[in-house]
Formats: sequence, C-alpha cells, structure tokens
Amino acid sequence: MPEGPELHLASLYVNKMCNGVVFTGPVRKSDVSKSPDVPFTCEAYRITATSRGKEVKLTLTPIKSDDPKQRVKSGHADQPMAVVFRFGMSGYFRFTKEEELPKHAHLRFYSKEKPCRVLSYVDARRFGSWEPNGTWQPERGPCIMFEYNSFRENVMSHLTDRAFDRPICEVLLNQKYFNGIGNYLRAEILFRLNIPPFVPARTVLEGLESQDLFDNEKPVKNEITDTKTKKKRMKEETADLLRLCHSVPLEVVNLGGKGYDPEKADYSDFEAWLQCYYVDGMKSLRDHNGRTMWFKIQSHPRQKREQRKKMTMITQTRKRWRGVAQ
Repeated sequence: MPEGPELHLASLYVNKMCNGVVFTGPVRKSDVSKSPDVPFTCEAYRITATSRGKEVKLTLTPIKSDDPKQRVKSGHADQPMAVVFRFGMSGYFRFTKEEELPKHAHLRFYSKEKPCRVLSYVDARRFGSWEPNGTWQPERGPCIMFEYNSFRENVMSHLTDRAFDRPICEVLLNQKYFNGIGNYLRAEILFRLNIPPFVPARTVLEGLESQDLFDNEKPVKNEITDTKTKKKRMKEETADLLRLCHSVPLEVVNLGGKGYDPEKADYSDFEAWLQCYYVDGMKSLRDHNGRTMWFKIQSHPRQKREQRKKMTMITQTRKRWRGVAQ
C-alpha cells in the first residue's frame, strides 16, 4: 500500500522524532530478515531522512568530537552512510522505547540515552528491503511530487517508448516514468479525469505539453477575461494527467497524520478523501500484471441511448396511468 505520499510522510516522521537524538552502537537486524546487514557501528551519530518517489534514504552521520585527542574507535564509522529503503506492501518506521519494540521490527537503530529508545523499520509481510551504502535506483524516474518539471519532461520526451503502447492504468505503475504512483493513486487520478483505465497511454498523453503552461503562474488582479476563454482554460488546467500525478499525491501529504498508516486502526480521514479506490459503486478488474484496478463504470453511447428510451417509456407509462387513475 505505501506509495509516494506515504514514503514522504515516513521521512518527515523520522526527521521529527530523531531531531536532536544521538544514536550509538551497531545497527541491528532481525534474525528472520533476508535483507543485508548494515555494517555501521559508531559511538555517536545522528539520523536524517529524505524521500524520492517510492524510496526513503536514511543518512547515518557520525558526530565528530571537538577533542583532537579523542580518536575514532577501531571498527567504528567516521564517514556518513546512506541506507535506502523500499517499503514493499507494509513497511514503515516507528520510534519507541526499547521495551515497546514492535513485533516485526527488522532493522533497529538504538539511541544513546537512558532509558534507550529505538528507531525501527517495521515490515510484517517482509516484502520491503533496504540497501546499505545505497543510492536512488537509477531505473526509477524523477519524483512525481518534488521533481515535477523533470518528471513531466521525462514522460513527454519518451512517448515513443513501447511502454506507452500499454493501457494507461498499467503505465501509471511504471516507476521508470511515474516514480511514486501506486494502485490507489492511479485509480484516483484517472477517476478525476474520467479517463477509461484501459485506453493506450500514448493516446492520453500525446496531446500534452512538455512543460506545464499553468505551473507557477500568478493570477493578475482585475484581469478582464472572456467567459468562454476562461472556461476553456479551466478545462485545460484540470484535464492534464501529468499535473494530477503531481497534485493528487500532495493532497495525501497534506492530510499529514490523518492519511494512511498501516499501524492505525482508524484512518477514516484518508477513506473520506478517496473518491474511487475501494469506494462503493466503483468497478474493479485485474490488469495484465494482476493488479486490481478500480474505476468508474463508463456507459457505451448505445447503452446511454437505450437507457434514455427506457426512461422515456417509463415516463409515458406513468402519465397514462395517472390519466386512467383520474
């Protein structure tokens, strides 16, 4: 479930909870995890986090002593290390007391204080992973939220790629171009634009501009605009798929702690925000990758004509019955 917004919220959580906290000792891994050990041991270090699409990077930075006589202990790190996380289906971070360590805490960072506290990477399904001395995966495109212009240019400059022959709902999960989009975001974006999920992606995207013509535009006060022109412009602004790939995830980020959280029993605010994904009245089908796609049922023009005929017949019948009753 974690997508771009959840990964970014996880980085904000780490930065908030670990601000001013000094960590110490080795990074410890659970016995059941198949991810690699993190070869980092330090007498005193700090932790900061950043996110990019569907990845989070923790940076472990040793604290250098002001005392020139105090040397770094043998085997202890004297340079920062980056650990890059991919959350899989259920990964997240928690900062707790040592005695309240979560059950599925598979990587743990211990604070230098008493009582000790622990930053843990928790993953019940163990689909997530981490990479010590890691970097952002090069095959992933720019972040949909925080590298918008680069993301947009990357998509528009590669529309001849065979990947865009596929249905738009499948292409939206291609992290080479849509780094941060996942199952619920694609459903919400396509629903808002009333785009059928299984039309070819190129058909949807080829009419868009490489640069967002409306991005960062400041409205001019007392501007006299023709009503028809204004309506056309509003339609163009709201019909841009790439813009919604940027703005819709930011709406989830703005929910803050009210958004999706795998540990919370109640995330009603997030459910209230959803308009399509797992919403009553929506249809669901599996795409060619086996992922469930939620979408609005689209009526074929012939079906719409038949429905209008039926409604006309029903109305006429009701009128005749009223005449008989009178």
